[in-house]
Amino acid sequence: MKTSDRLVRYRPAERINHWIVALCFVLASLSGLGFFFPSFNWLMLIFGTPQLARILHPFVGVVMFAAFMLMFLRYWRHNLVNRDDLYWARNIHRIALNEEVGDTGKYNFGQKCVFWAAIICLVLLLVSGIVIWRPYFAGAFTIPLIRLALVVHSVSATALILMIMVHVYAALWIKGTLTAMVEGWVSSDWARQHHPRWYREQRNQPLKQEKRP
Repeated sequence: MKTSDRLVRYRPAERINHWIVALCFVLASLSGLGFFFPSFNWLMLIFGTPQLARILHPFVGVVMFAAFMLMFLRYWRHNLVNRDDLYWARNIHRIALNEEVGDTGKYNFGQKCVFWAAIICLVLLLVSGIVIWRPYFAGAFTIPLIRLALVVHSVSATALILMIMVHVYAALWIKGTLTAMVEGWVSSDWARQHHPRWYREQRNQPLKQEKRP
């Protein structure tokens, strides 16, 4: 493929940031499942021993939160919901049939929902994690509050795991998406099909107004 037929989707710093978040997510989620389900205790061996897992799990979670906040600062403007997103949402049945609709910018409505939901889950995980973090902070809180924090932490973690599963599935389902986060570029055809408004912005072409029924 000619270089002129490619568009830069993510620069090296952005890709490194993303994969740090991904690695921390894998480590934190697997060890967390080991804590939560006795039959999954063996997952704690991802850190070597269960004892190390209990020590390192919260630190990995803090690193993941900090790395994701860098992504938040980079991308929040691109994830603001607009009129085109509402049109996309109303035509979700066409999306399910692998048909693109609307004049999508850098991210579509589904990606924006994952972005904001992930932020909410990570904030809840951080706050609840601090409350239950022994031996550093848990002693400063009451037992009922710690129990509530455990519930919030578990529910938020489950929601985040499910969202990331959807995120990974979508990245594999849409051919060319994974290349963007591995190599940093996408083809012009891919951008024109899946993110037409972003494509025109990158090509410095005037935005067009799509007629809607």
